[in-house]
Amino acid sequence: MTSAPTTRRNALRLGAACIVLPLVARAGTLPPLTVWKDASCGCCGGWVRHMQAAGFSVTVHDTGDIAAVKRARGVPDALASCHTAVVDRYVIEGHVPAADVIRLLADRPEARGVSAPGMPASAPGMDEPGAPYTVVLFGTPAGDSVFATH
Repeated sequence: MTSAPTTRRNALRLGAACIVLPLVARAGTLPPLTVWKDASCGCCGGWVRHMQAAGFSVTVHDTGDIAAVKRARGVPDALASCHTAVVDRYVIEGHVPAADVIRLLADRPEARGVSAPGMPASAPGMDEPGAPYTVVLFGTPAGDSVFATH
């Protein structure tokens, strides 16, 4: 899958999420998030802080076998990243922005989850601006598709 530039539609979605996100977080309606990561991974810690700042209650499990966690949750190898999370019934693979997770929870698509494959440099927790990346919706009856571009 190739990265697409930010579209006007995605920019509007992001802007709306920036307005709605603090309201939803203050209302305390975000479900808890559970994360599995390697204990030594600093970027994973950065993503956890990003999710907490967005209003998620986060439980972190350090593991020496993150591959087993991914297999157990059905993350395709091509979409793998450095950490795996679960919120509600969805798998969140890698550095997916909080606004995308909130949109996923609001839209409730028939899917296994979303992924920011690899370790996109400008994704939350990585924090090196300027590199576009794609968030992929996976495990749908119709196959994988682009969920968001950043």
